[in-house]
Amino acid sequence: MMHRRGGKRIRMDDPVPPEYEAPMTPMTPMTPMTPLHETASNELQESYSSYASYQAPQTPIHNPTPEHYSPDSYSSPGTSHQQQQQYVEQTTSFEPAAQFEQPMTPLAPANMRITRNTRARLRGSTVQQPKYKEIDTDFIPTVAPRGRGGGGRGRGRRVPHSNNLEDEASLYYIIKNNRSSLTTIVDDWIEKYKIDRGNALLMLMQFFINASGCKGRITSEMQTTMEHVAIIRKMTEEFDEESGEYPLILPGQQWKKFRSNFCEFVQILVRQCQYSIIYDQFLMDNVISLLTGLSDSQVRAFRHTATLAAMKLMTALVDVALTVSINLDNTQRQYEAERQKAREKRAADRLESLMAKRKELEENMDEIKNMLTYMFKSVFVHRYRDTLPEIRAHCMAEIGVWMKKFHQNFLDDSYLKYIGWTLHDKVGEVRLKCLQALQPLYASEELKLKLELFTSKFKDRIVAMTLDKEYDVAVQAVKLVISILKHHREILTDKDCEHVYELVYSSHRAVAQAAGEFLNERLFVPDEEAVAGVKTKRGKKRLPNTPLIRDLVLFFIESELHEHGAYLVDSLIETNQMMKDWECMTDLLLEEAGPEEEALDNQKETSLIELMVCCIKQAATGEAPVGRGPTRKNMSAKELKQVQDDKQRLTEHFIQTLPLLLDKYRADPEKLANLLAIPQYFDLDIYTKSRQEQNLESLLKKIHTIVEKINDTEVLDTAAKTLEHMCIERHAIYTSCDLARSTLIDMIVNKYKEAIDEYRSLIEGGDVPNEDEIFETIQSLKKVAIFYSCHNMNPWGIWDSLYKDIEGARDPARCLPHEAVKYCISACFFAILWGQNHLLEAVDSGSKRGEDECCELKKRLHILMDQMCYLVGGDGNAVVVPPILREEAYNSICDLLVMFCNQLSTHHNPLMHHLVYETDQNMQNMLNKFIQEYVFCEEEDDEHDEHSKIEELHKRRNFLAGYCKLIVYNMMPTKAAADVFKHYVKYYNDYGDIIKTTLGKARDINKTNCALTMQHSLNILYNEIVAEKGKVSRNSEEFTAIKELAKRFALSFGLDAVKNRDAIAALHRAGVLFAITPPDGVELDPTGPPPNLAFLEILSEFTNKLLKQDKRVVLNFLDKRLQAGMPSSRGEDWQPLLLYRNSLLHGETDQVPVTSKRAYTRRKKDLLAEEEEADEADDNSDHEFMGKFKKKRGPRKNQLSVNKTSMPKSIRSSTLYDSSNESPAQPMSPSCGLNIDDVSNIPSHEIDGRLKSLQIQSKSRRSVDISGPRELRRTARNSGRYIEGQYMESDSE
Repeated sequence: MMHRRGGKRIRMDDPVPPEYEAPMTPMTPMTPMTPLHETASNELQESYSSYASYQAPQTPIHNPTPEHYSPDSYSSPGTSHQQQQQYVEQTTSFEPAAQFEQPMTPLAPANMRITRNTRARLRGSTVQQPKYKEIDTDFIPTVAPRGRGGGGRGRGRRVPHSNNLEDEASLYYIIKNNRSSLTTIVDDWIEKYKIDRGNALLMLMQFFINASGCKGRITSEMQTTMEHVAIIRKMTEEFDEESGEYPLILPGQQWKKFRSNFCEFVQILVRQCQYSIIYDQFLMDNVISLLTGLSDSQVRAFRHTATLAAMKLMTALVDVALTVSINLDNTQRQYEAERQKAREKRAADRLESLMAKRKELEENMDEIKNMLTYMFKSVFVHRYRDTLPEIRAHCMAEIGVWMKKFHQNFLDDSYLKYIGWTLHDKVGEVRLKCLQALQPLYASEELKLKLELFTSKFKDRIVAMTLDKEYDVAVQAVKLVISILKHHREILTDKDCEHVYELVYSSHRAVAQAAGEFLNERLFVPDEEAVAGVKTKRGKKRLPNTPLIRDLVLFFIESELHEHGAYLVDSLIETNQMMKDWECMTDLLLEEAGPEEEALDNQKETSLIELMVCCIKQAATGEAPVGRGPTRKNMSAKELKQVQDDKQRLTEHFIQTLPLLLDKYRADPEKLANLLAIPQYFDLDIYTKSRQEQNLESLLKKIHTIVEKINDTEVLDTAAKTLEHMCIERHAIYTSCDLARSTLIDMIVNKYKEAIDEYRSLIEGGDVPNEDEIFETIQSLKKVAIFYSCHNMNPWGIWDSLYKDIEGARDPARCLPHEAVKYCISACFFAILWGQNHLLEAVDSGSKRGEDECCELKKRLHILMDQMCYLVGGDGNAVVVPPILREEAYNSICDLLVMFCNQLSTHHNPLMHHLVYETDQNMQNMLNKFIQEYVFCEEEDDEHDEHSKIEELHKRRNFLAGYCKLIVYNMMPTKAAADVFKHYVKYYNDYGDIIKTTLGKARDINKTNCALTMQHSLNILYNEIVAEKGKVSRNSEEFTAIKELAKRFALSFGLDAVKNRDAIAALHRAGVLFAITPPDGVELDPTGPPPNLAFLEILSEFTNKLLKQDKRVVLNFLDKRLQAGMPSSRGEDWQPLLLYRNSLLHGETDQVPVTSKRAYTRRKKDLLAEEEEADEADDNSDHEFMGKFKKKRGPRKNQLSVNKTSMPKSIRSSTLYDSSNESPAQPMSPSCGLNIDDVSNIPSHEIDGRLKSLQIQSKSRRSVDISGPRELRRTARNSGRYIEGQYMESDSE
């Protein structure tokens, strides 16, 4: 008996290759098929779409009934027997309507062997006596026999070719190993063919067989005595396919090169033989016959290889046909020229020679056309809808080549329909090939007339494919629609165009840019006449792009996606130069409209400014908008040069025009917020290089004035960031900008001090501030907070004043307005961060001020955190803290915990170690309580409008992300996430992504702790039901919701049970303990079920994640804790235990235990012995996973005694988690036993360690002191199975 290697289990889920699935090659299941004829051949009809329903017979026995078409639906063959008629060769006087009724696609018998007579019969010529049977009536398709692998995939990628069977002189060996150029190989083969064509043909046939991955050999005797059908049958029988792989699909550079050489070889062969050999009635007859037969095989490798070869052969014959056509035209022209000469000047022999040559060329052309027609009917018509997508893709790719090259013959609706039908293919690659085949046809001006009918029939499908789920297909579909727009503009309706318009906002960049090209072709067409003579009010001539930019603004407004201007810009900026026409844009904004044009209204000006700033940003950075993937990694040198040039040009322009724009729109906050961002994308060195200091001074003054007079948050925020960008020390303008910044901050601080002093004096005097005084106080603090976020304002010494107002928030009588206190909190938060940043710089520079600054910073940090905790938690006071302050304080705590986490303890300077701030249990509980109140709350539907709801949800998501961040970065233990995890299902739509990510990160930190956290969250929900209703009803909605959550948790573990083995076992252990232990540790009714027993039904959702041997361990643990005997009445209360045990016994031979009166009785020793023997017998019979267990007694002195005690509540909770979250669970030694019996006398970490070891035990229910520890051992006989003594290799993590 053969044994498996490497300790791997047999995989039972690999699919069987299609050639072994069914005795016939099935048709492509593109769309549902319905019966067509009630015939013995079981013909099927496939409905590609509303356009067509196509009939094709089964393979390989084809029904020779011809196809017919309906003129009004561009349909597939008709179904009426009266309509059946024989194929009539296409004439030159083609009419589209008639062609639909008589297409050029009759079916040929699959077992027909093509000969000169066959072609003669097809074109109505004299039929010679055949040398051999044309129809093999005795051909019966055979199924490839199953070898010892059954065609299933093996463990490794094994190449199905053995070198000992490869003849080094064979074509396959030479081409595979690149022994010489393909032209030389073909020339050598032609020489052999001239000497002995039979032997050379045998080499060629063997090449196609070997290229399919078949080891079979065609002998000379087989070639001379057997038909091709019989040869193929013989090769099929010898096809010892073990891995289902063959050269065309094998990975690696060698096989990629072979695929390329294979196709090229076929084409070179035909090209080198094009003048005589292909017409010798021997080579092409045999090659076409062989390939036709192979393409009909049930063996996928034969079918795929032969179809590819046949398609490339047809492409090569098309090239030959073009050459013959050119020669025929030249000969005809020479003949006509000679015939036009006067009689005395004519050369009679030359006329005869030209006539003979013309006749020969015409015969050659007929011969090639017949070959093409035969192969198209015998191969393409059946393989374009093969089950294998690669075969369908090959067919579509090649028919496109034929139509482009030999359009006289192939660019016809009877051929185009195949592409049209296949546009509905289920596989994206095939749809892509269809569109790529049509692309060059539509790009040609001379071919557009032949595509009118096809376009009218399939235009809707092509437009719909612009929304294809495969982005590559969608891109090609948009490009094809662009071609249709160019050559068939009238066919596309406005609705069709609107479908494509919307794609400029697509999240996929290539699709959006293709849609941008469509916009350029449809809407943004330059028209210089439109602006001829148009001038502004002061007489400046409008630039050519003016009407296009007006149209762009109008398009942006009408699209109603005003928050996605960056997406629209990204779609157009690389294909339309108007997007960088800065002068045109600023002229529209600054110049007043002339008499012949319409002025921009306020909405258009706002939209134009937004688009202009988006263009500036992308031109200066070269970065696509956030969320539009795939993201580019590194720009090339050419792209970097382009970005630098664009940045320089826009800087030179806006240095002069930006102050004018700021001045014009100084009272419009919405426009200012965009305009103030422009300097962030300047090349600031140009100010000094171009001597533009005056414009710099003007810009800084404008910013100062705007900050002083405007109170809009977005404007102030943008101004602060722009000033931060301009105050970079490395630039020459730093001194000027820093001076302007200091002046600006002086103004802000002075206004704050004035406002706050006045407010405090009023409060102290017992007066009530009026609205203006309150407004001034709030706005001055807003400016302080916003500029503190970008600029270090610590030197201005306002910390004490700001902190005093935070402290004052405790006293409602002396408290500032809540919004003002919020800005105080924000300013103090940034003061702490700037202090940390300054300290890091001081420490790095070796300054002695570091110690004093560190103590001051630590003091400020702790007093601020205390105040924040008071505001978030209330500290038990009776004062109600307003939500705006609680929210700001919560965000500050979360961010400060991140900034001052234990990572500072790794800093090289010991001073930084003192700044670490760690959470305590009270803070964790406080933060948890906050998110339970503010995040997981039911919102009132009618309270806000849709926009407000979205804003509110965004705020709550930020609260939750801040809390989860502390767990993910290990600043709080994983256990703190239990109250978050319990809402996973209920709030999945709002926060599912955040909770799922937190689950994943927590699992990365420590799998066991994460699993125990899940179990703890289920416990919390269970206890909530108990607290609310007193008793858990297993049919209640609440209980069902907990089961659903457990199911979702179980799914999150994935399919790798080995990787999560320790974690799942720990989860079951904790769950069992929760279910069987009374809440207070005291048994109320020893004969009744434990109060939490229903929890076992929830726990059963995780059973399928246990390995089979671990189910036994958990079952033993359960039985030792809770004897499985139940009252004879089998009461409802005991059903969860039955359910859980049955889930653990699933697939085993164990039986549900016999019931008894008492639940907690100890079984007798003789019963234990009997069950042990039975279990060992079961173990021996379980051959798939376990192997044979060999009992090996070990020393008993170290065994723990079994104590039947109740578990105190404190110990229960402490054993749920590992002491550390920082390191993932370590794999245990295989020799460790799994003893999860007694928990009262063992520290929790030891219990968890023993749980993780997971030694495989039998299902015996003995107490531990009866037997010693078992060993695990691997033996040669049982390699790859679970044997006592060793883990399987694949089971170690």
